[in-house]
This record gives sequence, C-alpha cells and structure tokens, in this order.
Amino acid sequence: MGGACTSMGHSMSIARGIFIVIEGIDGTGKSTQARLLEEWLRARGRSVVRDREPTDGPWGRRLRESAATGRLSPEDELEYFQRDRHEHVEQLIAPSLAAGTDVILDRYYFSTMAYQGARGFDPAEIRRRNEVFAPVPDLLLVLDLPVDDAISRIGVRGDSANEFEKRENLERCREIFHALAGEPFVHIIASDGGIDEVQAKLREVVAGALS
Repeated sequence: MGGACTSMGHSMSIARGIFIVIEGIDGTGKSTQARLLEEWLRARGRSVVRDREPTDGPWGRRLRESAATGRLSPEDELEYFQRDRHEHVEQLIAPSLAAGTDVILDRYYFSTMAYQGARGFDPAEIRRRNEVFAPVPDLLLVLDLPVDDAISRIGVRGDSANEFEKRENLERCREIFHALAGEPFVHIIASDGGIDEVQAKLREVVAGALS
C-alpha cells in the first residue's frame, strides 16, 4: 500500500493509495481529525485527497439540505445516500486510489449503517448493498464519545440540534458503530481527550498500517 512508485526492471508500477475512513457520531471531531491526518500524511511526502459524505454533488446536497429542513422519508434517504456514494466511488475514490493517492473520508457507508439503521433498516443489509460497489477501507477509525459529551460539544460549536443529532438516535448509532469492533481493519478510538491527543492515536494506527 502507499503512493510511492516501485520499479520492476525497466517498468514502473504505481502502488495503490491507502483508504482511510473516519467515522463516529456527531460531535466526535471527525472533520478536524481528518484535516490533521491529511496534513501529517502530506508532510510524509504522500499524495492525499480528503473528502466527506454526503458529498457536494446533487444527491449529497439534497441530503445536507434535509438535515436542516426536515428529513426525507427513510426509503428516499437511503436511496439518496446510495446514489451519492455511487458517484463518489466512480468519480473520486476509485480513481484516486488507483493513481496511488491516499483517500481520507469523513463518513462513508458505515454512517449509513448507523444513521439509517437507527431509522429501522438492517445495518448488515445496508453494508451488503454498499460493498457490492464501494471499496472496503484499509482502515476504519471510529472516534468514540459518550452521547452526553457529544451533545455538549455539538452545543458548544453553535449548531442547532438537527434531526440527526437527537439523543436516542445517537445512542443507537453509537451501538451500531461499536458492533464493528473486532474486525481487523476497525479501530475504536476514544475521542474524549484533546485534539492533539486524539490525533496522536490516529497517527499511530496509520503509521502501523503504512510500515
């Protein structure tokens, strides 16, 4: 894995980039940690692209708007996430990895498992449907925080608690994320410490995967 070129005789082959997904309930600091991890990897000489889901594409925009204006029906919401992710994989994720660029995502289909699972869909079936077309990450870093702490952070950053951030919803989402523990590529990382402390834990995991 990695973005370096390796020579084989006179030919050059590009090693696939490493695919890192950062997950967790709202308020765990995913966006900040993704940005810091990108900076660290770039400082190590790696080519990196960082993005998020929902994307800024047409389906992703509808999903983002719905978080503030009122959620879509469960069926429509799930369908929009699928369509948004199909485009994301085709247009950014797969080409970047193939070109030897590392990809860091703030949310992926594991969030769909959690948040749509909390709306009554089967998380395992959501995962099965997504893994038909969406590559499994090399590393899934789940930032973990008790729900009360997460809600406190959400309030501190000035967001109004939208439909996605209600307590019962977050409790169920956290349970679904925890159910992933034990898979070899999954790392549950406590995010109740300072930003630098949490980032150090992430870098330790990523450095181990790169070595």
